[in-house]
Amino acid sequence: MKRSRQSKPFKRILAGVASLALTCFAASGFADTIEGIEGEIVITPLVHSSVQLEYQEMVVQVDPWGIVGLNKAKQADLILVTDSPGHHLDTQAITQLSKPGSSVVIAANGRDALPGGIVVANGDKIKVSGVTIEAVAAYDIIPGAPEHPKGDANGYVLDLGGKRFFFAGVTECVDEVLALRNIDVAFMPMNIPVGRMTPAAAAECTVALKPDVVYTYHFDQDWARRQANPDYAGSTLPGGITVNESLDLFEASLSGSGIEFRRGDWYP
Repeated sequence: MKRSRQSKPFKRILAGVASLALTCFAASGFADTIEGIEGEIVITPLVHSSVQLEYQEMVVQVDPWGIVGLNKAKQADLILVTDSPGHHLDTQAITQLSKPGSSVVIAANGRDALPGGIVVANGDKIKVSGVTIEAVAAYDIIPGAPEHPKGDANGYVLDLGGKRFFFAGVTECVDEVLALRNIDVAFMPMNIPVGRMTPAAAAECTVALKPDVVYTYHFDQDWARRQANPDYAGSTLPGGITVNESLDLFEASLSGSGIEFRRGDWYP
């Protein structure tokens, strides 16, 4: 029996299905891209606040944390550490992802754990591994534990491939954040105790920054706490919402802003 040839409409349907499959895979958060000056910048959400960027031959790691393994992470030319708790400053992960010539940039509160790190203070701008890095203040406005005092931790603006990436770290929408300009991709924390950076507050801050693309990260605090204490009973977000509902509310608050919200695959 002679096989019938596939019609052109059928081929178009198959192509559409393949395209949809690729789109769904990209949306899973394993890797994402943004166009740089000389090719794509690959963005890989790893876990909680841990992010990997790749551009040409360069790899950047932000707050690498080995709690779920580092199988998706590559050895880095540049490592940025925003704060001193272990889910930001994981010395074992940093050692594993370092190679000869790697630069590790840290806040002053990481000096004891990483005496070989390059310490930058809020407001400092340096050039390391061929890229420009600006340290941005990251601190609380609403008082209460866990405390993030002014001058203790950093956010970072990283210029890579002609794009400006902002990794806010753990902060509220402080004046130093609002002063930033020309941010292309922002990583914003959400659901920070005690009632800091609610979905509405995080979205309002994002709209003020006007990035082309935004990711929320560091938003499931209960998951992170249970890694150290499996018996942790959990907490309640303001309004009694779930973590997934907080993501929906953040996205809804961006409606009409023109900012693309990408939901990274941060938690297993």
